Amino acid sequence: MTIQQTVFIVDDNQDFRDSLAWLLEGAGYQVKAFESAEDFLFTYRQEPGCLLLDVRMSGMSGLALQQELIRRGEVIPVIIITGHGDVPVAVQAMKNDAVDFIEKPFEDTAMLSLIEDTLSSTAEQFEQQQRKAEVLACWSELSRRELDVAKLVMNGLANREIAEQLGISIKTVEIHRSRVMSKMQVKRLAEFMDKVSLIKHEL
Repeated sequence: MTIQQTVFIVDDNQDFRDSLAWLLEGAGYQVKAFESAEDFLFTYRQEPGCLLLDVRMSGMSGLALQQELIRRGEVIPVIIITGHGDVPVAVQAMKNDAVDFIEKPFEDTAMLSLIEDTLSSTAEQFEQQQRKAEVLACWSELSRRELDVAKLVMNGLANREIAEQLGISIKTVEIHRSRVMSKMQVKRLAEFMDKVSLIKHEL
């Protein structure tokens, strides 16, 4: 499955922002540009892609935006755009898991190469995140008793063992288990185990 990725630009210099957007769109990328960190945070909805982020902006700084994204658990890779005097700040951003930084002025080919490498290396990560979100959505549909049964199935218990542990009949376990499989959109136990492995650490 190929995911459509977007290159997000956050920079308060309109001329630079427009020029960079023109370069990227000309190279075939889908682009969304924002003049402030606040505008980006208000709009961003976990779309796959990467973020080109200026470190020095009026209002929320690029570093503060990066830290807020970390706090929210967002996984979008960040490429820092910096002036020569901002290199120490860019180094701090790298410590906060920015994938790279590039200094102004930069060669167009260098920027395009960096974006291509970033998007190709993170496509699988976004696909995994999307799958995980879908599984969590299915999991949230389970009733309290279905959750009890599902967790015991995850732990490898057979229907008889689940019935004994929950104090219900085997038939009742079979009914709940069937509903769990249906809501999780799977038909076989192996499929169920594969799905829940994605969210096991969050349960």
